[in-house]
Amino acid sequence: MKRVFILKGLDCPNCSAKIEKEVGALPGVESSVVNLMQQTLTVQSEKSADATLAEQVETIVHSHEPDVEVSEKQLEATAPVKKDEKAAVYNDEDKKRTIRLAVGAVVYAIGMALTVFAKLPTLAELAFLIVAYVILGWDVVWQAVKNITRGQVFDEHFLMSVSTIGAFAIGEYPEAVAVMLFYQVGEFFQSLAVKRSRKSISDLMDICPDSATVKRNGVLQVVSPESVAVGEIIVVKPGEKIPLDGIVVDGESMLDTKALTGESVPRSIRKGDEALSGCINQSGLLTLKVTKSFGESTVSKITDLVENASARKAPTENFITTFARYYTPVVVGMAAVLAIIPPLVLGGGWSEWLRRGFVFLIVSCPCALVISIPLTFFGGIGAASKRGVLVKGSNYLEALNKVSVVVFDKTGTLTKGVFEVANIIPAAGYQKEQVLEYAAQAESYSNHPIAKSILATYGKPIDQKQFSDFEEISGHGISVMVQGKKVLAGNSKLMESEKIAYAACDAAGTKFYVAADGSYVGCILIADEVKPDSKCAIAELKKIGVEKTVMLTGDDERIGKSVADELGLDAYYAQLLPDQKVEKLEMLDKQKRQGSKLAFVGDGINDAPVLARADVGIAMGGLGSDAAIEAADVVLMTDEPSKLVEAIDVAKATKRIVMQNIVIALGIKSVFLVLGALGMAGMWEAVFGDVGVTIIAVLNAMRILKK
Repeated sequence: MKRVFILKGLDCPNCSAKIEKEVGALPGVESSVVNLMQQTLTVQSEKSADATLAEQVETIVHSHEPDVEVSEKQLEATAPVKKDEKAAVYNDEDKKRTIRLAVGAVVYAIGMALTVFAKLPTLAELAFLIVAYVILGWDVVWQAVKNITRGQVFDEHFLMSVSTIGAFAIGEYPEAVAVMLFYQVGEFFQSLAVKRSRKSISDLMDICPDSATVKRNGVLQVVSPESVAVGEIIVVKPGEKIPLDGIVVDGESMLDTKALTGESVPRSIRKGDEALSGCINQSGLLTLKVTKSFGESTVSKITDLVENASARKAPTENFITTFARYYTPVVVGMAAVLAIIPPLVLGGGWSEWLRRGFVFLIVSCPCALVISIPLTFFGGIGAASKRGVLVKGSNYLEALNKVSVVVFDKTGTLTKGVFEVANIIPAAGYQKEQVLEYAAQAESYSNHPIAKSILATYGKPIDQKQFSDFEEISGHGISVMVQGKKVLAGNSKLMESEKIAYAACDAAGTKFYVAADGSYVGCILIADEVKPDSKCAIAELKKIGVEKTVMLTGDDERIGKSVADELGLDAYYAQLLPDQKVEKLEMLDKQKRQGSKLAFVGDGINDAPVLARADVGIAMGGLGSDAAIEAADVVLMTDEPSKLVEAIDVAKATKRIVMQNIVIALGIKSVFLVLGALGMAGMWEAVFGDVGVTIIAVLNAMRILKK
């Protein structure tokens, strides 16, 4: 059974990981996932756990974040979040926290000033510093005490409490308060950074209109989008967002699709065209017939995809969470050894060695890693979305870094998928018009893209009453009687099976042969045009480190070779059925470099088996395609292959910042840990080794949002 809990006010990635782990360990719970962006906890549990699950979840959440409000979400609710309900980056709780930090800092400053200039007695100085410490750190110490009573000892609250109280014990009063002050300031900035990242993605995905104008009984009514049924008529005024997917029944306009595709160029739309929710109507008044309910609409699916992407964690994120779990108790043990063993062995000097142990504890706090790493992946997903690339999880974002082989479908991916009659080659004694007429008559019953291209070129009405004995011959073509003549139209296999003497066409393209009454009439050459940026995309992929580019197609060998040569692909495989595409993909997967990934790029409709088999399945042209959004790991919202280059670019930038933060955090901390152990670093240096490094890492993580 699936249950979703809202954790209002949750901003700490470290606490999120702990809550997720502890709820997942409850009896009867099968899985537990915290989504920091949505501030939700999704729990899959057995029915036996239902009765007390809510209470247990609330207890666990409050053990880490006492101020977080826990409530259960009704899963049937599909209404979009209203703008006035969205959390601000700087809210009332932040204001209260700012006031507390300011008051604590002022009391601390007054105490220090009086000590320096008024030469206060030690007790008076201590009184000011204790008051400042209580104002600044009471919540940290109290949380540490509560965690210890629950058996949760080794965390940042414990480290800060022990180190600062210990500093008081050895007479380092100003340093103790300073450590707590800067720790709280660092935590405050971390919280704001998470909220800013969340707001950046929320603003980006704020494409769900709050209302829809529906025509009922001849009267226009403003209602919520989720209350509008399929088939109803809605009106969208200039400047408004389209609330639901529909077909234009009246009007024409230009649509701003940037929120969905990242494209800055508007698209024109007129009667009969499909209008997708989330686009902005720029000019004319549009009347639409709704084709999908709110829950099934494009805007709803895309918003849900992006918002839930942070639930799928990258291996690096999982590693950091595990690393922090073992790292903290190890360094606490090392600090204890540093404070106790040397005085026992060397004799005396307890105060100095205790000071070194406390410095060691402060520096060792893993906040820089457990905050900045999830934050970077969080921002990377948002940066990709801004470019019209939807990544379903940070695990796929990280996987894109390791792609060494990219396999493409041809039709609709590298080519436009729009078939056009390129040439008509009549047999001796026939005219081009006759070849086209016979072909159009044979294909008049078909909805196949090739049939449509022939009928569009013919451009005349066809009286199907003259036809009889229509037969579609699987894998070959069409047979039909037209005014007493048997017309055949199809591929070379059809001509050969019917023993028609025909002239094989050697040109690149789909060949459509026509015969009438046993005589060969001619050939129609159908061509599919290569997309303008396909060649550039292939070249750019090789520049950024992709080792091999391959094309799989069901078209014949000549067409496959022509497209592969034109685009500069490393290999191609033609005349493949869907199951054969999977076989070729598995072959390529075995040949790839060890440790690397294989990505498949297809249209998301015909290539679902191959998308599922690849390490990273990438759907091309996902705008409005439910199958693309469902089947793939990554969705490129436009029909441009170059979007794949942008996706990998964002993935590499994200990984680069993650590695920088790991090196910065562990590198600087290692230096200060050694200096602290040798007595060459004091409390002030320890503050930089903890809070300073964390702030640097967080600011570095925020750079990904500018990609």
